[in-house]
Amino acid sequence: MKTGKVWLVGAGPGSISLLTIKAAEVLQKADVIIYDSLIGTEILSALPKTADYIYVGKRSGQHTMPQEEINLLLLKEAQKGRFVVRLKGGDPFLFGRGGEELELLKNNQIPFEIVPGITSPIAVPEYNG
Repeated sequence: MKTGKVWLVGAGPGSISLLTIKAAEVLQKADVIIYDSLIGTEILSALPKTADYIYVGKRSGQHTMPQEEINLLLLKEAQKGRFVVRLKGGDPFLFGRGGEELELLKNNQIPFEIVPGITSPIAVPEYNG
């Protein structure tokens, strides 16, 4: 069975115009997009309709699924041979648990790529002048 690949992608601070070109390219190739609660509707509405979507958002005290299950979901989907995008608000590693996800992928020899995103603590003040 062919192993897929996982992209840990930062969606930036919410506006589609602040999504990186690389992030947009990767999203167009995705078989499955696993996304969090900080992804704006503007970005979600522009994503390909051919991908499967899995919401794993977390809000204070309300988690769709624990981080351990999200990690296993990434692994399972990649082991099916799928191209998986883990789409996170901001950057995958700042407040985003990307390190845990990356560690699991490395330990299981799953190919991966990181696509940084602009984090809102920097982008929002700059964008607003």
